[in-house]
Amino acid sequence: MPFTTLPTLLQEALSARGYAAPTPVQAAVLEDEAKGRDMIVSAQTGSGKTVAFGLAMADDLLADHGRAHPAGAPLALIIAPTRELALQVSRELIWLYGDAGARIATCVGGMDAAKERRALGYGAQIVVGTPGRLRDHLERGALDLSSLKVAVLDEADEMLDMGFREELEGILDATPEGRRTLLFSATMPKPIAALARRYQRDALHITTVGQERGHGDIAYQAMTIAPSDIEKAVVNLLRYHDAETAMLFCATRDNVRHLHASLTERGFGAVALSGEHSQNERNAALQALRDRRARVCVATDVAARGIDLPSLTLVVHVELPRDAETLQHRSGRTGRAGKKGTAVLLVPYSRRRRVEGMLRGAKINAEWINAPTAEDIRGKDRERLMAALLEQVELEEDDVAIGAELLTKRPPEEIAALLVRAHRASMPSPEELVDASSGPAPRDGPRPGFEDTAWFRMPIGRRDNADPRWILPLLCRRGHITRDQIGAIRITGNETLFEIRGESAGRFMASVKRTAQQDGDEENALIIEAVQGAPREEARQNRREGRANDGPPQRRYDARPTLGARPNAPGRPAGARPPFKGKPGGGGKPFGGKPSGGKPSGGKPYKAKRPD
Repeated sequence: MPFTTLPTLLQEALSARGYAAPTPVQAAVLEDEAKGRDMIVSAQTGSGKTVAFGLAMADDLLADHGRAHPAGAPLALIIAPTRELALQVSRELIWLYGDAGARIATCVGGMDAAKERRALGYGAQIVVGTPGRLRDHLERGALDLSSLKVAVLDEADEMLDMGFREELEGILDATPEGRRTLLFSATMPKPIAALARRYQRDALHITTVGQERGHGDIAYQAMTIAPSDIEKAVVNLLRYHDAETAMLFCATRDNVRHLHASLTERGFGAVALSGEHSQNERNAALQALRDRRARVCVATDVAARGIDLPSLTLVVHVELPRDAETLQHRSGRTGRAGKKGTAVLLVPYSRRRRVEGMLRGAKINAEWINAPTAEDIRGKDRERLMAALLEQVELEEDDVAIGAELLTKRPPEEIAALLVRAHRASMPSPEELVDASSGPAPRDGPRPGFEDTAWFRMPIGRRDNADPRWILPLLCRRGHITRDQIGAIRITGNETLFEIRGESAGRFMASVKRTAQQDGDEENALIIEAVQGAPREEARQNRREGRANDGPPQRRYDARPTLGARPNAPGRPAGARPPFKGKPGGGGKPFGGKPSGGKPSGGKPYKAKRPD
C-alpha cells in the first residue's frame, strides 16, 4: 500500500527521504481499522516504527488543509526510555512534519531545563522526552497536557525495565480521558499488558515481528577465539571489513574506556559512548560519526537503543550480550530500513555452548567462522587498493604534472610500489592471532608451546576449596614463573595436578624448595612433587571418583576459604588463605588480562596472608 492516503505535505517529505513504499509496520498503522484507535504494536528494531507512529498521529496533528493546527498546548506526546532515542525520534519527526509547520520540543535529562521550559512556553504541537524530565516539567507546571490528543510510549518494555513505571503512570494520569494511547514495544511481557489494560480502550494489536524483515537484513557471524585474542580480533575485524561506520559493544564502562584508548593508539578514528559521558559528549561523539570524522564507536548497552546511523554496517559484540533481547537490540543498530549489515559475536571457547543456545532462542542462524588473519586482511587490502586506483576519476592538471615529473626520476614499477606502501602506511597493522581456529585444541592434544611439559601434584583438592583463581598466582609466586608457563590445571577431590613447560620445570621446582627454606617452616610448607608422565586420563578418572566419593563440589564464594585452618588440609601452611581479594570478577584487566579476585559472600574484602 503506497502513501497516497496521507496529506500531500507528508507524502512529499517521505518521498524526499527515499520512502517509496511503507514498511509492514507503517502499512499496518495506516489501515482503516487503525484510524482513531489505541494500538499495541510489536515490531523489530529498525523496522521504521518511529515513522510509523509519526504517520499514525497525522489525523490528530493536521487540519483539513494538511497544515498543523496552531501551536499551543501539546497535541502529541512521545515518551522514550533514553536520551539518545528521544533525540533520534525528534530528528525523524522534524523532517516528517517540518513542511507541515509543526513545532517539536525535546525534553531530556542532561540538557538545559530552562531552555526546554521556554520552548514549551512558546508552544509546540509535539513534545518528545524521557520519563524523568517530562515528569519534572509536568510537576513544575511547564508542561500542559490538557489538550493532548495522542500519547506514544516508544520502547515501553525498556522503560519498565529501567524502573520508570511510576513516572509513566504519573504522566498518563495527567492526560485527558479521551486521548489515544499508542504503545510500541519489541516484546510484550506481563507489565506491558497491565499498563495497556489500565490506559487503553479496545486497543488494536499489531505485530510485524518475523514479517518480511526479521533478521533478514543482518548477516550474523560468530567466531570462537582465545580470551587473550579478543582485542586483536577486534582490530582484525575492523581492518577486514573496513566498514564506513562500526559499533563495538562492551559490558562495562571500564572496558569501553580501555578498548577505545587501545584503538585510538593503533590509529583508528574512534569515539566512546557510555553512561559516564555527559549528554554533550554523547552528542559530539554521534556527530563525529555522522560527519565521518570517526568511523568506530565503542559503547555499552546504553547505545543499544535509539541510535540510528545510516552508514553503520558492522556491529561487533566484543563482550557477549546478557540475553537474546540485548543481542537483537545491539545488532539492530545495523541493517536498518532495508540496508544490509553484519553482526559479529566474539565467543571465548568456554562460552560457545551458551551462545549457541542464545542464538537458537532468538531464532538467529549465525555462521561460525574463523577470525580474520593478517593474510586475509592483506588480501582484502589488495582488492580495495586495486579498485580505488583503477576507478575513473578526473585529474587536476597539477596532479598530472607531478606524475610526469615523477616518471622522469623513478621507474613506473617503483612509483607504483611506493604508492602501495603509502596506502598501507595510512592503515593500522593487522594483528597475529595466537589461535585463529574455530575451536580450542582437542582435550587430549597439547596446546601450542606445551608439547614438552612436566606435571606436578599438590595435595589440595575440591575438598579444600581449591580454585584456579588463587592456585595460578600462588604457583607463579612460589615457583618464580609467569602464568604463560603454566598449562592445564586439573582439580580432583583431594589433589590438584598442573603442568609446567619443560624448559621451566627445573627452575620451578628449585624455586619452590628455596622458598620453603627461606620461610623457615618446611614442615608446614606447601607440598609440590613431580609426577611421572602426563596424567590426563588419571586426572579425569580421579575427578570422576572424587565427585562420587566426596559429594557435589563446594561453591566458590559460599564462605571464607578455610585452607590451613582445617586439620585435614594436608601440606597447607598453617594460617594461609587463598591469595585473592576484591569482588568476584571485578578489578581484572579487561579482555584476557590477569584473573580477577573473589570475595566470600557475607564478609568484607580481605587480603590474604602470603604463604611465601
